[in-house]
Amino acid sequence: MNDMTPTREQREARLEGMGCKRKRVEDIRFTQGKGNYVDDLKLPGMLHGDFVRSPHAHARVKSINSEEALKVPGVLAVITAETLKTVNLAWMPTLAGDVQMVLADGKVLFQNQEVAFVVATDRYAADDGINKVVVEYESLPVVIDPFKAMDADAPVLREDLAGKTTGAHGPRKHHNHVFEWTIGDKDLTDAAFIKAEVKIKEMISYHRTHPSPLETCQCVCSFDKIRGELSIWGTFQAPHVIRTVVALIAKIPEHKIHVISPDIGGGFGNKVGAYPGYICAAVASIVTGKPVKWVEDRIENLTATSFARDYHMTTEIAATKEGKVTGLRVHVLADHGAFDACADPSKWPAGFFNIVTGSYDFPTAHVAVDGIYTNKAPGGVAYRCSFRVTEAAYCIERGMDILAQKLGMDPAELRLKNFIKPEQFPYHSALGWEYDSGDYHTAMKKMMESVDYAGLRREQAAQRDAFKRGETREIMGLGVSFFTEIVGAGPSKNCDILGIAMFDSCEIRMHPTGAGIARVGSKSQGQGHETTWAQIIATEIGIPADDIMVEEGNTDTAPYGLGTYGSRSTPVAGAAIAMAARKIKAKAQMIAAYKLEVHEGDLEWDIDGFRVKGLPEKTMSMKDICWAAYNSVPPGMEPGLEAVSYYDPPNMTYPFGAYICVMNIDVDTGVYKVRRFYALDDCGTRINPMIIEGQVHGGLTEAFAIAMGQEIRYDDEGNVVTGSFMDFFMPTAVETPHWETDFTVTPSPHHPIGAKGVGESPNVGGVPAFSNAVNDAFSFLGSTHIQMPHDFWRNWRAAKELGVFA
Repeated sequence: MNDMTPTREQREARLEGMGCKRKRVEDIRFTQGKGNYVDDLKLPGMLHGDFVRSPHAHARVKSINSEEALKVPGVLAVITAETLKTVNLAWMPTLAGDVQMVLADGKVLFQNQEVAFVVATDRYAADDGINKVVVEYESLPVVIDPFKAMDADAPVLREDLAGKTTGAHGPRKHHNHVFEWTIGDKDLTDAAFIKAEVKIKEMISYHRTHPSPLETCQCVCSFDKIRGELSIWGTFQAPHVIRTVVALIAKIPEHKIHVISPDIGGGFGNKVGAYPGYICAAVASIVTGKPVKWVEDRIENLTATSFARDYHMTTEIAATKEGKVTGLRVHVLADHGAFDACADPSKWPAGFFNIVTGSYDFPTAHVAVDGIYTNKAPGGVAYRCSFRVTEAAYCIERGMDILAQKLGMDPAELRLKNFIKPEQFPYHSALGWEYDSGDYHTAMKKMMESVDYAGLRREQAAQRDAFKRGETREIMGLGVSFFTEIVGAGPSKNCDILGIAMFDSCEIRMHPTGAGIARVGSKSQGQGHETTWAQIIATEIGIPADDIMVEEGNTDTAPYGLGTYGSRSTPVAGAAIAMAARKIKAKAQMIAAYKLEVHEGDLEWDIDGFRVKGLPEKTMSMKDICWAAYNSVPPGMEPGLEAVSYYDPPNMTYPFGAYICVMNIDVDTGVYKVRRFYALDDCGTRINPMIIEGQVHGGLTEAFAIAMGQEIRYDDEGNVVTGSFMDFFMPTAVETPHWETDFTVTPSPHHPIGAKGVGESPNVGGVPAFSNAVNDAFSFLGSTHIQMPHDFWRNWRAAKELGVFA
């Protein structure tokens, strides 16, 4: 061998393919302030829009007077529901099958609801204009408490639904009822509880919170009257879906709508749906003939765009005296706010909450979910989780700890006793899912050994003795969490949005010189797709990742895809990328066989090209094949080297993880200290370990925020009392704990590269770990369950109620 010939290791390293800690290529522009965000866009003659918003949570709109607003210099128009009715746009469909006011039509249903849209030459003039619009309101009774929404004397919130006894998801049993959804075998589950030796029942509430991305929701709409075309730049996690929604609402032919999602400063589910700002900006552009920009501020984002959670879960577990679970029963009261605007697949009004059996081998289970309307902002998006999976994981993980406490068992040992065993996969759960793969015992035992779990329990026992003797005022909690997430929505057999199957797509086009471009139906909001997608292609076709450009977010160039949320990018778009690359490789093999004058079957793949079996010196690199594809293909073959793949997954993927939080709490102040947090994740094949670690750090930070104080809270009149970062907990580097990360690898058997997805797993597993730590700390004082969030004041109040100050 020539000394200059690169080794196999050098050739593999040059590709920077899967498994490589490749640096994020996006960061070159981001760290230099060269990102391209919606608010950076400035078009000639561009106007600005801003909303008049309701100060009331529930009120009749008696009149809207815009005379003084139109006198403000720079104000050009004031759009109301009456304006929108002239073009049949006063209401818009939601992704959940409901309808939602674009602007207040006769009444308002939540504080900061959009009432009128002021269009002006600049944002300052628009702001001046909204302060001059005079709206006369007549206050109406408010429903904030979801447990009172279906009282006999509860006020009617949705007057547009008067007389309708059925909704998009079946019968409605009250005027403030959205749907009832059930799954599982009720009779068999009831029988298990009758026979149960041990039972627990607890109301476990997951409070309302908000994704609060760094960049708020915003758009620029520009209508070309000559061509009849509408261009929309926006913070869209699913640009193709937005294009379809706009076509359905505005009755503009879809091929004349161009949607572009540039760089996005975080999404976390907040930017999946359609908001009134998008519709109003589009209408304003059509009316004025000029581009119109809408950018919400932070208070608007927190109070009026899609919330997350607000699930109140009555949780029951049946078990033997030895701790073997025999049944699970959960009833959920789901607060949907004023409109059902959840971004869930159409067939799943409660998302994938039926993953609530978690990682455990429940023989039977039954779930019932009642969705209800209240005077709160609509939404219910998957805040860094798959659809309602975080709620399900929190429900079962708190439930298992409560059961362990009742049995007098260690929470980790109870879990080990009830895990689904490796030989049971593919595992069919009692609530209808087919888990693809898992090795839960190995992951749990690795976590326990890594943190010296037995030693921590001994330390906790010693500290509890010291507390009883009055030697310390700190209590110690160990929060164990073991989650299984369901991601990768999804198979067309059971997943669609507005009737569109939840596939995803990729188009790869290789150029003659061996470089290429991949256009993908996903849309990054910080996940690093430009880096990792190129790594998949590099491994599949042997072209260095640096020679692959990845493009997303432009509906004119990217193939139709369902976007990025719910950890679906790698399970679905990643699979489409691998399949498109394999189509490229298949054609490349035919070209190589022709050039090397052998049969295709005589070739074998070797890192970055093909070689003849038995003749390793006879090779053709992928780069050379790209050149040949444009000048000397086999007779009858079309020139060029490109492929498109639309991937409809056969099943979901099921990442899992074992987490533990070690926490101390000062009972006199409620102040907590996270001493240690260890997170082991299994996401199947690991594409870029560095990006995975970054995703885990980010998800854990959000889990910490949610569990320890991040809440959208209302007073009795429907006023949002946590509507800014002064009150809504947003942890900084000062508060955020240190994270320890680890992993096991259990590939998905049905995914082309074995990957499962990881971006939302740390939020799913992190929240119950924090909450279990707090509850474990207080458990020896007689507490069974303390509701989230666990801020200092609530911790102090819990200590007070448990009598530690007596």
